Amino acid sequence: MNRLYDYLLLLGDNPLILGHRLSELTGHGPTLETDIALGNIALDLFGQVRNWFQYAAEMHGEGKTEDDIAFLRYEHEYRCVLLTEQPNTDFAMVIARQFYFDAWHHALLSGLSNSKDERIAAIAAKSLKEVTYQRRFSSEWVKRLGDGTEESQKRMQSAIHHFASYAGEMFEDSPAEAEMAAVGIAVLPSSLFPEFQAFTNEVLQEAGLEIPQQASYQRGGKEGVHSEHLGYILAELQYMQRAYPGMQW
Repeated sequence: MNRLYDYLLLLGDNPLILGHRLSELTGHGPTLETDIALGNIALDLFGQVRNWFQYAAEMHGEGKTEDDIAFLRYEHEYRCVLLTEQPNTDFAMVIARQFYFDAWHHALLSGLSNSKDERIAAIAAKSLKEVTYQRRFSSEWVKRLGDGTEESQKRMQSAIHHFASYAGEMFEDSPAEAEMAAVGIAVLPSSLFPEFQAFTNEVLQEAGLEIPQQASYQRGGKEGVHSEHLGYILAELQYMQRAYPGMQW
């Protein structure tokens, strides 16, 4: 399989798994407005996944479809970072996970909007509009919780420190990303860190939260080595396609 296919999996798997995590919150948001907002973010992410996986299916050939790629791979074949798999422990954890992801995702799509691959550039430019809102949503909640009650500040700070130990993996340069960047199709994840750091530090300072100093981080997802959580996600995500192979609506 060519490197472009591998790269498209890296682009699609993160919003796929995080979108599924957010979909689990339907009906469980702290307010009706927030509940709907989280559901809409999940739908936006799934829309992005469809665009990436439709392109990936064409690159794969052999009659593959976007559904095959989403539902019929094994756990070790997914390339999502570990951050996206982590559970919805409480609302502060949901927001911290989303905050770090959105800051990275916005920087990534901004860079990909200038990709030499016209289709990738078009998908990135369209998705960037959605992710700009998502980044604003999560950032405002970080500020609200960080500068809120003693309890909300405590929970938000704890969540920020917790996910700082996962954020570093997003900036690792995998072989597929390095090769695609060398020909102007991708952007190197490592090059996105300064923008990510500047944005997240500004938000955390405004929220009155301590900025984590993270020297090491959890890793492995990009190589197909995942946390125990992904297997449970895939068991639910893939149930219908596994139980009824080839089903069509």
